[in-house]
Amino acid sequence: MKITGLEVLTLPDHGDSMMLVAVDTDEGIHGLGEVGIRSRQRAVAGGLEHLAELLVGEDPARIEHLWQVMFRRGFFPADRFLSAAIAAVDVALWDIRGKALGVPVHELLGGRVRDHVPAYVHVGDGYHDRERFLDRCRSLVAEGWRHLRFSTVHDEDGILDPRRCLRDTVDLFHQVRDTVGDSVELILDVHTRLDPPEAVTLCREIEAARPYFVEDALRSENPDSYRMLRARTGVPLAAGEQFGSKWEFRQLIEEELIDYARVDVGVVAGLTEARKIAAMAETHYIRLATHNPLGPVTAASSLQLNLACSNVAIQEHQTEPDGVLAELFTVRPTVLPGRIERSTVPGIGVDIDRKEARRYQAVADERPHLRTPDGAFTNW
Repeated sequence: MKITGLEVLTLPDHGDSMMLVAVDTDEGIHGLGEVGIRSRQRAVAGGLEHLAELLVGEDPARIEHLWQVMFRRGFFPADRFLSAAIAAVDVALWDIRGKALGVPVHELLGGRVRDHVPAYVHVGDGYHDRERFLDRCRSLVAEGWRHLRFSTVHDEDGILDPRRCLRDTVDLFHQVRDTVGDSVELILDVHTRLDPPEAVTLCREIEAARPYFVEDALRSENPDSYRMLRARTGVPLAAGEQFGSKWEFRQLIEEELIDYARVDVGVVAGLTEARKIAAMAETHYIRLATHNPLGPVTAASSLQLNLACSNVAIQEHQTEPDGVLAELFTVRPTVLPGRIERSTVPGIGVDIDRKEARRYQAVADERPHLRTPDGAFTNW
């Protein structure tokens, strides 16, 4: 079997663009992968053009070898945008391998260690209407969700005031805890918005409400800063969704600065790299909480990883795809409140009507531009 080409599909998804990659072979078997970075898709598309030149004519079964070629062939190590391109191709290669052998990918990763994967759901960003937000929490719990995730109260009219964000988020977190009770787990995503003074205070002031974890409490450029945060708070910490390789995860794992590794299969150069990070994390009793604010392809690849890894805590589930887009997926994961069901479909367990998908040419949405009250740019 030989690779004959790569096809990039950009599909509309909740006002954004879902970028998928199909890898074709001369035996008629194709694989699907998803690019995990949506904000700079033209840069990723350029990377995919270069990767296609390396891959055509190669044996798709040589997954580790092709990963090394893609990551190292340009001499400079792959950065996060190229890692996201590699991720889509790598997942597609695993998909091809599973289909060729007639087994789901988790069987190729060592076999399943669990019957399903626990999942959490996003509450949403409607926190400025506090009672409506709390009603949403009640509804999700009534549906059967046992892990709820929400973000810091981050802006009004494009302005992020860090001190107000701190006060309002502490108040919100305690209100949600009082609303849903002690048996529901709460996850807070700071989204790298806060600097250390506010991040430390926030973590300390919600300790009594027992968060499941606080995610991305600090920016990701300098992992060494998590030493300071780790020493000053007792809440469980999670990070890693912006990392593109095992080397970026290394310090957080080896120094045990986090409790949950937020591996994004669509960013961290695919399943080949993700399973290595999972093994690194296992040696330090750090659990996986896979990141996926994306679509069914990343949900499916994350599911395959999580079914085969023993140190998995939970998988992110944001939302179902848009109605029109959902109809294009002929196979996709089954998500129930609180869990994602095991797939027995060969490959990663997802497929799409490519003929219909080619009708769309979506453009990624520009991310929000937030400023502090004095007009300085800050993280969204």
